[in-house]
Amino acid sequence: MLTTRFAPSPTGKLHLGHAFSGIWAHDTAREAGGRFLLRIEDIDGARSRAEHVTDILADLAWLGLAWDELSFQSARLDSYAAALDRLRPLLYPCFCTRAEIAASLAAPHGDAPAYPGTCRGLSAAERAARLHEPHAWRLNMAAAVAQAGPLDWHDAFAGTVRAIPEAQGDVVLARKDAPASYHLAATLDDAAQGVTHVIRGRDLFAATHVHRLLQALLGLPTPRYCHHPLLTGPDGRRLAKRDGAPSLAARRLAGEDGRALADALRVQIALAKRGEAPIFAS
Repeated sequence: MLTTRFAPSPTGKLHLGHAFSGIWAHDTAREAGGRFLLRIEDIDGARSRAEHVTDILADLAWLGLAWDELSFQSARLDSYAAALDRLRPLLYPCFCTRAEIAASLAAPHGDAPAYPGTCRGLSAAERAARLHEPHAWRLNMAAAVAQAGPLDWHDAFAGTVRAIPEAQGDVVLARKDAPASYHLAATLDDAAQGVTHVIRGRDLFAATHVHRLLQALLGLPTPRYCHHPLLTGPDGRRLAKRDGAPSLAARRLAGEDGRALADALRVQIALAKRGEAPIFAS
């Protein structure tokens, strides 16, 4: 059965960009007689807030969306630990801080620079001696890619894509402050929940290269993907909270008609499916 999901993190309020993606996933499932799942990605203990969960549920209901299953990542910590144990031969502890990583790079590589491999060369004895220090667990990307071999995945917009996870460097699979990274948790959850179609923004396209690798290493099925264009305002800027877009909660509490807003966003989804830029005058 076709199954989609919407997986927000309760670290802030939802905005129009979230609504755009959530409606796309919801309607794809409903039009196919499938299932739409709501997953709260709440394992960032330092930033997740219960009040944001309350707002997420209220916002989606206000838009007229209904889900067939509600789940929380915080209930799946054992599965993340088990996956890390399976991957342990390909992992190494990283004791670097973000500042140290940034300082060690000769040139910037965007918002999240590739890790330069500082801790990859530590001896087994040195690693063991330092495990009492705060550390993340990184994937030895070269070894992982060699083990998995060539991999492909399919995207609704890009077609068949050859996975190039090595471009992401030695990614973190377990953070210092969280039991699993986004890469590991989202990949495991999609497989466990039987998600057949992952619908999310184009800004997560690069992450899918890593997710495809993890699927191969862990023997998980590969969903079909739809990395849709990001919703923007008339000025071309994406409609996100950090760019000043009003939250859904603010619109809801101001008395705006949520179902009318959802229908207006559906017009933009239809345009995006035809290859036109989705632009919303908020």
